[in-house]
Amino acid sequence: MLRAIAAGVILIGLVGLAMFGPKWLMSVGNDDGPAGRLCDLEKGPCQWKMDGAAWVAELAVGDVGDQGREYRLRIHTGSSPDRFLAVLRGESMYLGEYPVPLSLKGEDNGISVWEARFTAPFCTTEPEMTWRIDLQQGNHPMSEFPVKMVFQAEGRST
Repeated sequence: MLRAIAAGVILIGLVGLAMFGPKWLMSVGNDDGPAGRLCDLEKGPCQWKMDGAAWVAELAVGDVGDQGREYRLRIHTGSSPDRFLAVLRGESMYLGEYPVPLSLKGEDNGISVWEARFTAPFCTTEPEMTWRIDLQQGNHPMSEFPVKMVFQAEGRST
């Protein structure tokens, strides 16, 4: 009798996992980002203040290459981050985390300009993907990030 109950519980658990597992897996990792206001980088630059410094982020869309569409992210700030990274995280579905190092391109009147060029990974089953960009110093997220930067990437055309 105990074996029949255990087999029934396992069977119900497997059915529940089959029904709700894919949706849960697609949403894992999407709730750990900044809780600030949403800013779509495709609609224009994102601007905010953090730790007493002004920040501006802008995303330029480039050509399509062998690996997909190229993007150029520029960050303008009066702050001096060390080991500055932009981390791509899937917002519409979880496809992992992709650190993109930002390089200092110059300074003008105390404002540092950081830049990175990257190709956003794409999903083979969905033609469009929404990505979130989080900024980090080394392995540590920036403190109390007030904005949630996102952009829409399209997969390669076949």
